[in-house]
Amino acid sequence: MQIRVIGAPMDLGADRRGVDIGPSAIRYANLSDHLQHIGHTVRDYGNITIPQPESCPVGNPHLKYLEPIVHAAEELAHLVTTTLQAQEFPLILGGDHSIALGSISGVARVHPNVGVIWVDAHGDFNTDVTTPSGNIHGMVLAALAGVGDTRLTHIDGRGCKLRKDTIVIVGARDLDIGEQALLREHEIHVFTMSDIDQIGISEVMRRAIAIASQHDNPIHMSLDMDALDPREAPGVGTPVRGGLSYREAHLAMEMVAASQHLISMDVVEVNAILDRENATARLAVELILSALGKRIW
Repeated sequence: MQIRVIGAPMDLGADRRGVDIGPSAIRYANLSDHLQHIGHTVRDYGNITIPQPESCPVGNPHLKYLEPIVHAAEELAHLVTTTLQAQEFPLILGGDHSIALGSISGVARVHPNVGVIWVDAHGDFNTDVTTPSGNIHGMVLAALAGVGDTRLTHIDGRGCKLRKDTIVIVGARDLDIGEQALLREHEIHVFTMSDIDQIGISEVMRRAIAIASQHDNPIHMSLDMDALDPREAPGVGTPVRGGLSYREAHLAMEMVAASQHLISMDVVEVNAILDRENATARLAVELILSALGKRIW
């Protein structure tokens, strides 16, 4: 596979600083070398340019830093689209989860039937009406589904980027009250950690892949490192106890790889300031490798 690595050092969509260093931390964990070792060709595009919060006005407190986030999403969407048109696999490194607005919009231009597996402790399905924080990283999946402020839902002139019946959230364990109501209203498939406890990660991922890839859809994987338990991934901005174990996360990635539907991936919320000896970035690299074909045997 020809892989194009794109860094999106976004630090505007969340409250806690440090995720803008995420792309560098993941690269420092020898991402390219490891990908080449398992047979891929890698081209690193570098980072898109994103302003620091200190240089931008917050703006609407219910949609913090809206304008620079939308601008970055439009630039990233263009890069992802051209990557796919060049028959390359876009691997986008965050940054906070608001970058998925750009990465998935770019995929949807080329593959309008794309399904999404959203591996995350959070639903990211708030709007400016339901948000308790005003942080856009908690609204991006709703925006991609066409729900929320039109400046987020229409970043490239089109509304809904995803069919709601092909969106799957895996690993949720911290959902806001208003967000829960929206997820139910729009019939988004949600597998919580309770579901994983009861039926196991293997069955959850079997169902998730079937939902996202129905009608032979391609799949975009959006991996938020806070889906893992903080004992495994300490360097995230919004840690929540009781997350995926090391092996559960690897099996999830391995099953997506085995489905042969994966066409793009973003990895987000690695916070190097909060990390310990780059452990979370190193784990992110391991999980990327599993999603892109590395096997135990």
